[in-house]
Amino acid sequence: MGHFATVLLMAVILLSAGLAVRSAEVLGTGLVLAAAGEDPRCPPTPAEPLGPFYEPNAPVRERVGQGYVLRGTVKSSADCQAIAGAQLEFWLAGPNGQYDEAHRATVFSDKSGRYRFESNFPPKYSFRPPHIHLRISAPGYETLVTQHYPAAGQTEGNFDLVLAPAGKGREVK
Repeated sequence: MGHFATVLLMAVILLSAGLAVRSAEVLGTGLVLAAAGEDPRCPPTPAEPLGPFYEPNAPVRERVGQGYVLRGTVKSSADCQAIAGAQLEFWLAGPNGQYDEAHRATVFSDKSGRYRFESNFPPKYSFRPPHIHLRISAPGYETLVTQHYPAAGQTEGNFDLVLAPAGKGREVK
């Protein structure tokens, strides 16, 4: 059986087990699965490791520098609806490549689920490309930890975040 046929067969088996197949990569190298009842138009944002530099209780502020603006909308994977009042924690390295309190912030999404955060353009350091860490939480949803990777030369980016309802586990690959 060809690789694509194998992936398709896996999708059929998963569908019959009550799982919705969210997407299969073009080459069939992996599947992203959604729990039954989730909207396939809004797959949850992939999680990334928390990393060693997270510290809770960052100050509430929308700006920790200037030169890069990140904005987006926080949505639910269940129905693609906006999540108002989601807490977004940001942390990134300062221009000197070091993590510090001056480059941590907490922002809350507005009634339409939108957020805005301004910072310096995150620097490269060690083996890491420029990135901004995010931890997003909202009542009734799984907490998400992820990262945004701006491209060189960008001054703004859009990063919509999709949270899974609490208790809706998922598998990748």
